[in-house]
Amino acid sequence: MNRIDRVSAILIQLQSRKIVKAQDIADRFHISLRTVYRDIKTLEEAGVPIIGEAGVGYSIMEGYRLPPVMFTREEATAFLTAGKLIEKFTDHSTHNNYVSAMDKVRAVLRGTEKNLLENMEGHIEVLQNYAPFETASVNNLLPTLLKSISTKEVLQIKYAAMHSGETTERCVEPVGIYYSGGYWYSIAYCRLRKDYRNFRTDRVIRMHLTGEIFTANHPSLKTFLNKIAKEENLSTIIINVRKDVARYLRQQKFYYGFVSEKEIDDKIQMTFLTGYIDPFVRWLAMFADYADVVSPDSLTEKLKDYICKLSEKFS
Repeated sequence: MNRIDRVSAILIQLQSRKIVKAQDIADRFHISLRTVYRDIKTLEEAGVPIIGEAGVGYSIMEGYRLPPVMFTREEATAFLTAGKLIEKFTDHSTHNNYVSAMDKVRAVLRGTEKNLLENMEGHIEVLQNYAPFETASVNNLLPTLLKSISTKEVLQIKYAAMHSGETTERCVEPVGIYYSGGYWYSIAYCRLRKDYRNFRTDRVIRMHLTGEIFTANHPSLKTFLNKIAKEENLSTIIINVRKDVARYLRQQKFYYGFVSEKEIDDKIQMTFLTGYIDPFVRWLAMFADYADVVSPDSLTEKLKDYICKLSEKFS
């Protein structure tokens, strides 16, 4: 990215947040803090009213706004791709809100970019082998949850417990929402149980905002997710798989706790988070001759033991 594009991108970043730290800018654009200071000075000299405070960060004076920016083709296509994912993995209400926002994005595009989106729309699809949830059962829940989180408004819900099937009315103070294993969840403080609980949205029968504002400062969603990972005794596994083999794993990897992947020379390095090592070992054994275990070392030993037992059984 050249300097002009970077300075413009920094201005957009400053307009998108109340306060932006210099280190955040440096991390995003992979530049030094000294370069950040120089780019900020360039914006100030161009007349942008930037307020900077040591140890806090930068902000733009209230009321200052530039006219809508033009999106690049790549950015516009990314919006289109995101829309396909939102359509499949969120409820109807959230998807409708996205479509409304996307119309505003299209409104600021040049004619050529609008044509690009229209032409590309039929060339991007997200297929599902199964429905991640019954969409009718979660319709309007996600926007309501997000509104409750942003305004700190207490929610009243009617909830059917997963294991017992018990149905209860309760008031909750939502902390955040996350998607995992085909379902949307919300972590919230439950006033009925006087503790934090994890609610699966498709188990919510009814939900509405009460108008009551809660004042408690709850821990962050990340704090709870880290706690869940520790309680479930999850292990991080990293393996390198030959590229020509990795492509055949496709959907399989998601059943074994797949988190992310990246290219390393002629291999794909995959990271998994799982609490079920033995099933993972059995799966890995299917293509072990095309893969290397990066970590943990114990996985290599378990794989050796499993293969030895197979060898003894069929020898």
